[in-house]
Amino acid sequence: MRKVDVILGLQWGDEGKGKVVDVLTPNYEAVARFQGGPNAGHTLEFCGEKYVLRSIPSGIFQGGKPNIIGNGVVLDAVLFRGEAEALAKSGHDLTKQLYISKKAHLILPTHRILDAAYEAAKGSAKIGTTGKGIGPTYTDKISRNGMRVGDLLKPNFMEIYKAHKARHEEILRSLNYQYDITELEQEWFSAVEYLKKFTIVDSEYFINNYLKEGHPVLAEGAQGTLLDVDFGSYPFVTSSNTVCAGVCTGLGIAPNRIGEVYGIFKAYCTRVGSGPFPTELFDETGDTLGRIGHEFGAVTGRKRRCGWLDMVALKYSIMINGVTQLIMMKSDVLNDFDTIKVATGYEIDGERTNQFPFDVDIDIKPVYTEFEGWKCDLSKCRKYEDFPAAFKKYVEFIEHETGVPVKIISIGPDRAETIVR
Repeated sequence: MRKVDVILGLQWGDEGKGKVVDVLTPNYEAVARFQGGPNAGHTLEFCGEKYVLRSIPSGIFQGGKPNIIGNGVVLDAVLFRGEAEALAKSGHDLTKQLYISKKAHLILPTHRILDAAYEAAKGSAKIGTTGKGIGPTYTDKISRNGMRVGDLLKPNFMEIYKAHKARHEEILRSLNYQYDITELEQEWFSAVEYLKKFTIVDSEYFINNYLKEGHPVLAEGAQGTLLDVDFGSYPFVTSSNTVCAGVCTGLGIAPNRIGEVYGIFKAYCTRVGSGPFPTELFDETGDTLGRIGHEFGAVTGRKRRCGWLDMVALKYSIMINGVTQLIMMKSDVLNDFDTIKVATGYEIDGERTNQFPFDVDIDIKPVYTEFEGWKCDLSKCRKYEDFPAAFKKYVEFIEHETGVPVKIISIGPDRAETIVR
């Protein structure tokens, strides 16, 4: 029986998972998304075209292979339709290769309104949600009040929907939040009919049978480890388990079915929205990283905060996920820096620590190790031996500190700008 290899982010999301999934998928016969919602955008660039995927797995461009939206995903029918129709216009017909779990939860129109209402009620304590309704949908899931894709196939679907809507509207009245659901609801019902055209399956059986037949499967995560609802910088986190353990619950596979764990990180750090960020730079260097790296959210367009690589957080994420191979993204963004820094420890209340603390939203002073910049265009390199000595020293330092090999290095946005060691 084959195993499921996993690819996930090790920072605060936006690490470039979509590109790497697209690069790796030739080695797999199916790709499955195991958690998250349409607030996560995976950007892929090849053949002069750029694609942004929200809910659809990034293996969709590879030769008609099955792509599965797992039960751990929360799905917005409207955004899904927009995404699928855009891909169809570009020549990628999904109807024969995309499978959707019956157990995936649906984002209802009232979930989006609740998201806005809850965020408004927080005032200055806002989390920085994207407003896509993801948090309220996961809340309903955990409180056993959710509506799932499989419910669309039931004859009493409308009764189920109306009961959920009525419960949400009661909450909105208690918050004294003004809204108009008419347009959102009309669009949603139309999109639901479109969604039903796709193959809706018992995804846990689909994947496990695929493994039994000897087919290799790649599981794709959204967001990043430091946004995990349990292990991230709580409460400034997402609403799902973004870590490797989430693959088991998000797809219905056993822990002993996990194979390689690919951990993706940027050669520096970024974060979007609110929340702690120990190595954030508020100076010209931070602005330069953002400008060269085009650090804006693929879905939201929000400007990302930028800072140096945080080795404390990276080693924490590697431990939590059991990472077996590292993938370093956006190495080329650091091409022109004279000096590059890496946080190798934290100073908290005058004490030095190498552990990621329980409460990250405190006064943390990063302890930096400095490296000489490589001052050359890495995108011209085609194999590891072509890299300058200063860059190889940076890579090998990361390998020494983490104890995990850096197997793939991205030196540009295109599929071809990827060095596999």
